Amino acid sequence: MRKPYMRIPYTDVLASPTVIPKSALTLSGAVAALQEFFKAPASKGTVVLTGAGISVASGLADYRGDKGTYRVNKTYRPIYYHEFIQNHEARKRYWARSFLGWSTLHKAKPNAAHHAIKHLGNDLGLVRSVITQNVDSFHSKAHPQLPTVELHGYLRSCVCTSCHEELPRDLFQENLARLNPAWAAFLQEILASGALDTENPDEQRARGMRTNPDGDVDLPDAPYNTFRYPACPRCLTAPPTLADGSRLNVEVDADGAWKATSTGGILKPAVVMFGESIPGPVKIAAEQAIENAGRLLVLGTSLATYSAWRLAKKAKDQGIPIAIVNLGGVRGEDAFFAHLDPTQKGDQGARIELSTDEVLPALVEQLKLSSSVRAARGDHNHTTEQHGASVFKDLLS
Repeated sequence: MRKPYMRIPYTDVLASPTVIPKSALTLSGAVAALQEFFKAPASKGTVVLTGAGISVASGLADYRGDKGTYRVNKTYRPIYYHEFIQNHEARKRYWARSFLGWSTLHKAKPNAAHHAIKHLGNDLGLVRSVITQNVDSFHSKAHPQLPTVELHGYLRSCVCTSCHEELPRDLFQENLARLNPAWAAFLQEILASGALDTENPDEQRARGMRTNPDGDVDLPDAPYNTFRYPACPRCLTAPPTLADGSRLNVEVDADGAWKATSTGGILKPAVVMFGESIPGPVKIAAEQAIENAGRLLVLGTSLATYSAWRLAKKAKDQGIPIAIVNLGGVRGEDAFFAHLDPTQKGDQGARIELSTDEVLPALVEQLKLSSSVRAARGDHNHTTEQHGASVFKDLLS
């Protein structure tokens, strides 16, 4: 029986990385190493495992980067699943902060790294699937045809903890605004001022706020206890029946806000919160992706979360090549590369400390160029017209 995966934060200091191979210190060297990585014989395709670092170029906060929350906000502590489920006041605080942060998250878009993964998969046929720890839905937007396992869920929906019905986050945001007109007016003020547009933590503090990963905006001393949130509409209409035959009690006030006298109908973000177990089908899908992989490419993550680190460890135990592109240290990374031949050039593995939005587009460009050159040198029996059309098609792909 497979053990459950639980999302648990890791706060130990991570050692600085050792770049492998040494030539990968530069962008051109890093691209060359990754070209060797993809050239190495493999009977199966490559699986990509991503984390918050890949979305920094989209304007979102990460956890452990140079401006990551754990570095600039030493007092930050994410909400845990049991707190959210058990504490009405904790839910008020969570949803108030999420209400303020949703606009920034919602307008953010996939960046060059996400689109490069699309080209690696759909155009070049080198990537077969993606496993992401991110909850921003950027992968499904950038490459909807490339299979993606969202290990920690997604923020695009809310889910009822009683009936498990999902509700679009956009609609939920509208309900939050309706129930909290003063907060909605304040949100419009700070959006108009550009206070949520800056990524500079000093500027954020000067404006009395802090932005954290997953669309969380902290306003010290804000009246979170005044915030209200709606009940699950399905449970409100038809409360679920429990195993003993009794029904859950779901009550709302005159405006439709969830009342503390209720015993169900609580909506939570459709993410795996810290301290919450990853759903069985998701866990199995992620494990099977690794089992069926010929290589693992890790992007923008320190693997600090155990659920992600275990997948990389599983790939290591299978003996498949692993390449990691991440700014800063990675949990237990020495173990992933200790067995490598010191003279290898990337075919056995690589460790690169450059930003993914810089490396991946350059890699795709070089791989497409190489593909075009190979096509040009291929079948010399083709007519000049046919041959030229083939190369032109490759250049456009």
